[in-house]
Amino acid sequence: MDATQLVKGVLDLAVLSVVAREDGYGYDVVRRLRAAGLEDVGDASVYGTLRRLYSAGALTSYVVPSDEGPHRKYYGINAQGREALASQGKTWAAFAQTMAGLLDEAGVKA
Repeated sequence: MDATQLVKGVLDLAVLSVVAREDGYGYDVVRRLRAAGLEDVGDASVYGTLRRLYSAGALTSYVVPSDEGPHRKYYGINAQGREALASQGKTWAAFAQTMAGLLDEAGVKA
């Protein structure tokens, strides 16, 4: 199974989860997702997701000067983003439970 396609389907949820824990700039979010085990996540996909979630009103943003180059745009979660995170988290948990049951019935151990 192509993990890249799975990541695309849950990237909003993954990004919201990471930013809910701590605000971050684009590459920081990429790094934290990869450290969590989503090694196949692409830089452009995460940057696009951050911009889309911001445009949708789920994230706030602010600029922080950097001593090591250009200013960094940080993203933080807001109330609308937390609601989306909770809703999508419940959907994911139900889906994962269903898949685990189907795999168990098929004799596949995860």
